[in-house]
Amino acid sequence: MTRITEHSIEDFAIKLLEHLGYEYIYAPSIAHDGENPERSSYEEILLTHRMAEAVRRINPTVPSAAQEEAIKEIQRIHSPELLTNNESFHRLLTEGIKVSYQKDGQQRGDLVWLIDFNTPENNDFIVANQFTVVEDGVNKRPDVILFVNGIPLVVIELKNAADENATIKSAFRQIETYKAVIPSLFTYNAFTIISDGLEARAGTLSSGMSRFMAWKSADGKEEASHLVSQMETLINGMLNKETLLDLVRHFIVFEKSKKEDAKTGVTTISTVKKLAAYHQYYAVNRAVESAIRATGHNSPPVEGWSQTGVVPNPRIKEISRATKNYFSLPYNPKLKERARELRKAGNLPEVLFWNQVKNKQFKGFDFDRQKIIGNYIVDFYCANCGVVVEIDGSSHDNKVEYDAERDAYLESLGLTVIHIPVNDVMKQMSSVMNMLYDHPALSNTNKPPRLSGTPPQEGNFVMESPESYGVAGVKSQPKGDRKGGVVWHTQGSGKSLSMVFFTGKIVLALDNPTVVVITDRNDLDDQLFDTFASSTQLLRQEPKQIENRNDLKEKLKVASGGVIFTTIQKFSPEEGNVYETLSERENIVVIADEAHRTQYGFKAKTVDDKDEHGNVIGKKTVYGFAKYMRDALPNATYIGFTGTPIESTDVNTPAVFGNYIDVYDIAQAVEDGATVRIYYESRLAKVNLSEEGKKLVEELDDELDGEELTETQKAKAKWTQLEALIGSENRIKNVANDIIQHFGQRQEVFEGKGMIVAMSRRIAADLYEEIIKLKPEWHSDDLDKGVIKVVMTSSSSDGPKIAKHHTTKQQRRTLADRMKDPDDELKLVIVRDMWLTGFDAPSMHTLYIDKPMKGHNLMQAIARVNRVYKDKPGGLVVDYLGIASDLKKALSFYSDAGGKGDPTIAQAQAVELMLEKLEVVSQMYSGFPYEDYFQAETGQKLSMILAAEEHILGLEDGKKRYINEVTALSKAFAIAVPHEQAMDVKDEVSFFQAVKARLAKFDGTGSGRTDEEIETTIRQVIDQALVSEQVIDVFDAAGIKKPDISILSEDFLMELKGMEHKNVALEVLKKLLNDEIKARSKKNLVKSKSLKEMLENSIKKYHNKILTAAEVMDELIKLSKEIVNMDSEAKKLGLSDFEYAFYTAVANNDSAKQLMQQDKLRELAVILTERVKQNASIDWTIKESVRAKLKVIIKRTLRQYGYPPDMQKLATETVLKQAEAIAKELTGI
Repeated sequence: MTRITEHSIEDFAIKLLEHLGYEYIYAPSIAHDGENPERSSYEEILLTHRMAEAVRRINPTVPSAAQEEAIKEIQRIHSPELLTNNESFHRLLTEGIKVSYQKDGQQRGDLVWLIDFNTPENNDFIVANQFTVVEDGVNKRPDVILFVNGIPLVVIELKNAADENATIKSAFRQIETYKAVIPSLFTYNAFTIISDGLEARAGTLSSGMSRFMAWKSADGKEEASHLVSQMETLINGMLNKETLLDLVRHFIVFEKSKKEDAKTGVTTISTVKKLAAYHQYYAVNRAVESAIRATGHNSPPVEGWSQTGVVPNPRIKEISRATKNYFSLPYNPKLKERARELRKAGNLPEVLFWNQVKNKQFKGFDFDRQKIIGNYIVDFYCANCGVVVEIDGSSHDNKVEYDAERDAYLESLGLTVIHIPVNDVMKQMSSVMNMLYDHPALSNTNKPPRLSGTPPQEGNFVMESPESYGVAGVKSQPKGDRKGGVVWHTQGSGKSLSMVFFTGKIVLALDNPTVVVITDRNDLDDQLFDTFASSTQLLRQEPKQIENRNDLKEKLKVASGGVIFTTIQKFSPEEGNVYETLSERENIVVIADEAHRTQYGFKAKTVDDKDEHGNVIGKKTVYGFAKYMRDALPNATYIGFTGTPIESTDVNTPAVFGNYIDVYDIAQAVEDGATVRIYYESRLAKVNLSEEGKKLVEELDDELDGEELTETQKAKAKWTQLEALIGSENRIKNVANDIIQHFGQRQEVFEGKGMIVAMSRRIAADLYEEIIKLKPEWHSDDLDKGVIKVVMTSSSSDGPKIAKHHTTKQQRRTLADRMKDPDDELKLVIVRDMWLTGFDAPSMHTLYIDKPMKGHNLMQAIARVNRVYKDKPGGLVVDYLGIASDLKKALSFYSDAGGKGDPTIAQAQAVELMLEKLEVVSQMYSGFPYEDYFQAETGQKLSMILAAEEHILGLEDGKKRYINEVTALSKAFAIAVPHEQAMDVKDEVSFFQAVKARLAKFDGTGSGRTDEEIETTIRQVIDQALVSEQVIDVFDAAGIKKPDISILSEDFLMELKGMEHKNVALEVLKKLLNDEIKARSKKNLVKSKSLKEMLENSIKKYHNKILTAAEVMDELIKLSKEIVNMDSEAKKLGLSDFEYAFYTAVANNDSAKQLMQQDKLRELAVILTERVKQNASIDWTIKESVRAKLKVIIKRTLRQYGYPPDMQKLATETVLKQAEAIAKELTGI
């Protein structure tokens, strides 16, 4: 059977790309010393000949001298900053290179294009592997590079899916290394891809690991099958010629942000390169297509989209929304040992089936082996779907009645039982798995039942047409109706960036229209404007912010062009009911943020007409702002973006904007990793809101109606009474005290930030005062210092207490920068209205709500904590007012609109999951009294951690299982804190984490966190007893002396042998030896291979119970002495490391040793080293001509020294392999 290797995965990727029309080139063949050279040296990155050919082909009217000058300009890009170089090149690539030349006696300006974006087939697409780059003496060879017209646009790093240590994380680390040591390659890079053949993700130069995202569709119409690898889907969907060029030109932004140092006054500008996720890419192209339809414009199809437009995916509707939840199944603990024995015995058919479903590889479902349900042990149980799978052999022929009785019992619990004959498993496994894949009980179209603590499983369809949600789509709308439609993408999934991408593309598609971006609040206008202003390269113009009505009128009277920002309130007429017509042009596109607001209406209503002193002087009729917008811009096309769905009763939004263009709901965003889950915790009982207050909250719900109240409405008795109750002195003290305790407990286990939403500015100010009374060190008058701030505006009539928290626009930007910076000491902000929509601080994990909210406002507010940040497991919404019913209503209208996935999940579910994982980990300590740890002294605690480590290492596959389960427990615990049940088990979690930390230190597999420690937000719960001024060494606690000189010294080995905990000692020694052998493997292939085999055989004997822990320790100590002897032999022979490596290669057989004396073998090794070094060149290991030459030289040298003829072939191969292992050192690179 052919094994899966990194090389075979590379070949598969290349074949997929060839199928897409790429030309394959083996990179060594086009090197300067290759068979068909296209590079002048290994330092040259661009394939200049191909680039020159493409430039001539694409720009036939530009003189050749100007073409050459354009190519020189991109070769001259050079600054110390990689991202700066990359941005400079991207601008030239997507905007064209400006040149000038003489023609007909006149100086003319023109643009030279490196790529023909309009005609993909007019470009030269190449996939090359093993492309060596040398920079500053460092030699690197990325796996696969995609060139377009000689430009290396995409770098792909591959790992082996069959190797548990070769993960996409290691591929990411490899890319990071390339960026550091061969940055020239990445000057021209659009994006990078990491894959192990199964998983595949794409990201940019500035993307951290958590921002590398999968591409879920090959064609934008439907989700790829789960039987198709992510790598294949990504290549077909993202790297086809049309999509690749579309992404490069329209879907990459370089976002800028400024930060001023308060002490020095120096302003630094940071840049982040962002690439559209798959849902943004397809939605924006749909939106552009719909906008063109709505204008009645006869433009050709937009680049990167089909002639026929969007083909919706007819999704099968869920058969039933109400499926049973399995919060607990009957369990007989007496069967536990029997189940364990069955798992260990593992008959062959069950093992074969287990290999198909373990580790969630079947549809992502979780299967258990030998699961106890009631008084039965079932073969396999799927927790996600409530399915039992039985593998039936011949023994079941005589157990018909028993099986029927058992099945009836299991089915009475609501479970589905599937029987599979043992012969089918043994002879036709593929048929078995196909049957299960299509089985209704395991169907992805149903929401499966779930066990306690298991997050709801969502459907796997990702490319959703609006119709598949049961809502109307734009495809039914007529051409030229001026209604572009609505894009509903859940909050936190990149909606603002999608609006930027849309604007950048529509200005080209509609021949420079005027784009008007509308929000309904000034702070939202600022936030969205900042996003656009930081992406001017893609927009190809500077956006403008409207100051007042007159400014709006002036900006809209231009003939074309411009991206302008305004609030909808500026469309209110000064006199009468008609807003003057500002422009009748048809090339105006109005983009509305949060298009569902009630302001976007046509309906008339009568209101009081007041004079300048506020006195009522009569009545007047006013309309929704939509009417005034249509009055001002009668022929504009309107398109809406929203993070929450349109309510079924909302007739205004469809009337203004039309139907849905695209839907991306909470369920899909969480599944894709675009957002994290939000959990809900009620702390109403902690702050004693009176019954009168609770009643007022309920009554006020009816008046809120999903929107903010006007000042007039706030003056009403109910609001005033409620504000007084919520803001009473005693209650504010309670809230302040609870927030300090709650947030402090959260911060202990969960790095990040929090936001407090207050009902009024007065309450915000009072709450701040109360918090800093309890925590005076949190306060600072300096804007750039302090742990807590209030973000709001005030007027002169508000009084000094509120006025001192007044902030200007620039001050709020400073505070926003501090809040977004995870390293800044600002951790908590108090707000009333500001920052509840559009504000994006990924590290924020807790939102405290002490304000009546509902509907869209509530859903948008809670989304402040759903941003992805490192390994953040979720956000938490803390309720001090009893908004649970409002959350349910929000969920109700969300579901009615077709949305899938809960906006929030009760914190109790996280607690359940935590308790479930706690039980799993506790069971691993069966028979070990870890409870004694909590009453022990510090020294005893350290000894107990070692004893616990010894215990876990003694379990079957104990270390791996324990690390995985404690990691899951830690994540659930971080969300559950500070729930009472979480705090009750804090000490246990601390102990489990301490043991995990010890085990992870000895995990040399590369599967641990290592340099990803910086990518974690989960903090280990620290046992304060282990934090002291006195340094207590772990070796001392174990009863051995710490090695001072060498870890392989005789004294140290004897100390290890005498350790009380044999399993720990074995684990320590195994890791040390592995590291020592690995360090020598490159320089001495033969000896290291022999030593590695000895180590593996010894460990295998121990696992097979052939050797005891003490006996295997003896064997490993002998092995360590072999390593010491190996080091000393080279010195005795007077050989360098490399010479000794070749010596062991030729002295690796008895006949050579007998025929040739040691001195002659030594001389042969020295000559071989010299000759191989003289004839090796860069990349010789992958150049057959150089390899063949070296082979001849080695054979001649062996014959010359009288090497045994029958062993010459083997010795030649061994020497060649050793030379390959030290190839870089031999070539001096």
